[in-house]
Amino acid sequence: MRKSVIRSERLNEEYLRLEHESGLRILLYPMKGFRSAYAVFGTDYGSIDNEFKLEGETEFQKVPDGIAHYLEHKLFESEDGDAFTLFARTGADANAFTSFDKTCYVFSCTENFAESFRSLLKFVQEPYFTPETVAKEQGIIGQEIRMYEDHPGWRVMFNLLTALYVRNPIRTDIAGTVESIAQITDKLLYRCYNAFYNLSNMAVAVAGNFDPEEVEKIVEESLKPSVPVKIERPVIHEPPEAGQPEAVQHLDVSEPMFYFGYKLSPKAEPKEELRHQAVLNVLLDILTGPSSAFYEEMNRKGLLNASFGGEVFGGRGYLAALFGGESKDPRAVYEAFCRMVEEKQEVGLSEEDFLSCKNALYGRTFREMNDVETMANALFAYEMMGVALFDMPEMIASVTLADVEQVLREEFSPEKRAISIILPFESAPEQP
Repeated sequence: MRKSVIRSERLNEEYLRLEHESGLRILLYPMKGFRSAYAVFGTDYGSIDNEFKLEGETEFQKVPDGIAHYLEHKLFESEDGDAFTLFARTGADANAFTSFDKTCYVFSCTENFAESFRSLLKFVQEPYFTPETVAKEQGIIGQEIRMYEDHPGWRVMFNLLTALYVRNPIRTDIAGTVESIAQITDKLLYRCYNAFYNLSNMAVAVAGNFDPEEVEKIVEESLKPSVPVKIERPVIHEPPEAGQPEAVQHLDVSEPMFYFGYKLSPKAEPKEELRHQAVLNVLLDILTGPSSAFYEEMNRKGLLNASFGGEVFGGRGYLAALFGGESKDPRAVYEAFCRMVEEKQEVGLSEEDFLSCKNALYGRTFREMNDVETMANALFAYEMMGVALFDMPEMIASVTLADVEQVLREEFSPEKRAISIILPFESAPEQP
C-alpha cells in the first residue's frame, strides 16, 4: 500500500492516508487520550446517482429513485443472518446512512475494535439479494416513506429543494417513492452494488483509540479481489434560477415551520469549492447567526426562536444556502431577510462582524477535532470531495471580507431564492 502522512503545521496534527492497490483509500487518525474509536466504510454513492454507465458501455442506465437507500438496508442481511448480530457480539454500536451523494456504514466502540472492524469490512463486501428478500423489504421501506410524507421537518426541507431545483435529482426524496421502490429487483441491486461498491469508489476512515498497524493488517487480510472501475454520471443542466418561488403545505404542526434558501453554483475544482463553502459559512453567520442584528431583531419581535439557523448545504454537483426554523409569521421573517440582504449588498458588511464570525468558525472547526465521530466522518467526506481534512482550517484562515461581500452581491439574487412553509391544518382553507 502507498502510504503518506498528512500534516498540519498550523494545528500541529497529522493523520495517515493509505491507498490500496484496489483503489480503496484508508484514512487513519489516532487520537491520544481517547477511549473510543469510530470507523466508517463508505462509498461515493447516494440518492442522486439514479443514472450512470460504466466505462465501455454506450448508454446510461436509469435506475429507480431510492435504490441507494434500499441497497443500504439490504446490505445488512446475509445468508447467515443480520449483520447487526456481528457487532452485538463485540459490544460495538453499528449503524448506516444514505445521503444525497454518499452511503456509509459505521460503528463505534470502546473495546474489541479489531473484531468489530473485521465485521465491518466483511458484511459490506458480501451482498446477498434474492427476489424474496427484496420483496420483503419493499413493505418495510414503503412504511418508512409514508411516515416521512407526513413528517413536518422532513417535508419543509424537501419542499424547498423541489422548489429550488428543476432537474437535479437532489429534489427527490432520498428513500424514493412507494412507486419507485416497487420497481427495484435483486438484479438492479447487484448492478448498482457492483458499480458503486467497487473498492476504487470507496474509502475507510478511522479516528480515536486504535492501532494503525493493526488496521492496515486487517485491511490487507479482509479485502476481496477488486478491479477498479470507472463510473460515468450524466451532466445535469440545471438552470441557475429557482424553479418556483414558494411551496406551501398543511400538516399537523402547532407552529408554522419554514425553510428558505438560495440555489448557488458549486465550483468545479475541489479546493475552490471548499474555500467557497468556507466563505459561505462566514457569510451565513454574519447574516443570521445568534449574535447577528437580524436574529436579535426577529427574536425581539417574537418572530424567531432558538430553532432558527442557517447552513451551507453542499455536495457533489449541488450547493445551496439554507435557513430554517419556526415562526408565527414565516413570510414576515423571509421578507425582512430579503430586505436585509439587499441593504447589505448596497452598503457592505461590517469588518468587526466579519472578523468575529470568521474567528468563531475557526474556533468551532478546531473544537470539532476533539470528537472521534466528527473526525472520522469528516475524513471520509473530505476524501470523497477530493481534499484533505486539514484544508478547511487553511481555507477559513484565507477568507477575506472582500470574498464574503463578493459572494453576497453575486450569488444572493432574488431569482435564485425560494421559500417552503408548513402551516397547521386549521389554517388550511375550507374545501367547498
